[in-house]
Amino acid sequence: MEINNVLEIAKKIESNIQCIEHHKQYTLFLNNKNNILQLLQIMKNECSFDMLIDVTAIDWNRKENRFEIIYFLYSNKNKNRIRIKTAIDETDCKIYTAEKIYPSANWYEREVWDMYGIKFEEHSDMRRFYMSEDFFDKKTGQTYHPLRKDFPLKGIPDSLPLPPYPEMFGNEVKF
Repeated sequence: MEINNVLEIAKKIESNIQCIEHHKQYTLFLNNKNNILQLLQIMKNECSFDMLIDVTAIDWNRKENRFEIIYFLYSNKNKNRIRIKTAIDETDCKIYTAEKIYPSANWYEREVWDMYGIKFEEHSDMRRFYMSEDFFDKKTGQTYHPLRKDFPLKGIPDSLPLPPYPEMFGNEVKF
């Protein structure tokens, strides 16, 4: 399917959707995060993007629209890819889950929650993916999310023990 056809179909959901091309790779920028499920459903049903490759986020560390969620889709029928981006503000750091449309979104969304703290509403199993469930500030109860730009570079002191490494003390490591 040609990108112009995909764009016309996407404009049914949001008339001012933007499309950027970079080295024959296309990204759709969705302005309203609340339209994401409709757009993903149309991409799957009408444009044959039958596979969700990944869901990730970017933390821009700015006042408005701090985060972007990116969905990577692939069409087995047409052998092409597309990315869909939408912005999320830190004050309303949540978006609806896509796991009813693409079941593989389950793990990807859990990873985004764990690393960035973006909640996916109506998710069937929203829990940590990499970090332990007790990875939070014991004083405030606020959860830590290590890929956020405001997370300390050296980590949280005494939060997780690091494994011993003999190189630190000049000892030879034998393999």
